[in-house]
Amino acid sequence: MSWWDDALHRATAEVILAGALAGLVGVQVVLRRLSFFTMALTHATFPGVVLASIIGVNIMLGGVVAGSIIALGVAALTRRRGQDASAATGVLLSAGFALGAALVATQSGFSRDLSSFLVGSILTVGPQDLVTTAIALVVVGGVLAVGARPLVSIGFDRTSAQAGGMRVGAWDIVLLLTIEVVVVTMVPAVGTILAVSLIVAPAAAARLWSDRLPVVTALSVTFAVGSGLAGLWFSSRWDVAAGASISLTATAVLAVSWAIDRLRTATGRLALVTAADSAGART
Repeated sequence: MSWWDDALHRATAEVILAGALAGLVGVQVVLRRLSFFTMALTHATFPGVVLASIIGVNIMLGGVVAGSIIALGVAALTRRRGQDASAATGVLLSAGFALGAALVATQSGFSRDLSSFLVGSILTVGPQDLVTTAIALVVVGGVLAVGARPLVSIGFDRTSAQAGGMRVGAWDIVLLLTIEVVVVTMVPAVGTILAVSLIVAPAAAARLWSDRLPVVTALSVTFAVGSGLAGLWFSSRWDVAAGASISLTATAVLAVSWAIDRLRTATGRLALVTAADSAGART
């Protein structure tokens, strides 16, 4: 039996690839404050994934088509004055999930597969899933590398980037579609609903440790891969759902990072107060 014939080995490879993918794009999501959009996108992707499964085509194709329509719609709304893109995104969040649930309900006996779309089924991933995730990682990494400068400039100062002649709208679409590809690619690992936690939580945790983008990116990937491996171990150790375990582990990393940041801030303030009191006593 080869190494790839073992389900746990394939799952381990998948969480490493998916974690790296989530960590890379998560930095842009946090930087551009797109966490809510990413959550809405996971819901919008759901009906596309379900419909693709029903008609017998690749679920990634269905998810990409459905999510891309939503991403382009949101991008269009953000460019129109008087339109509240966040309100539209919120409506799409609930509508997308409702449509997916309705599609599931039309298929007799199909409801049992609902959980695999929502929270993933990483122990059943096959070699084709690994190849797909690896290709997505290379493509997404290439896009983010090529667009690093404009994406960062737009993320930090959108107005200045636009004044400088950057095609802000085009880069918005590139980023939104890149996020969609990541979400769909992660469906076998953590499902459509839990993908947002692995994308956002590690990047948000990394942001608490550093202000330097290269360091934040490296930490984000490390936290995401580590959360995936630890969550998979917890799943096998205590026989709990792998997707939920990975998601909770990523959330725990964020919670611990936040607590340490608060403690570090409080300690710094205390040190400043103590120094000020000591200086006052000497005078």
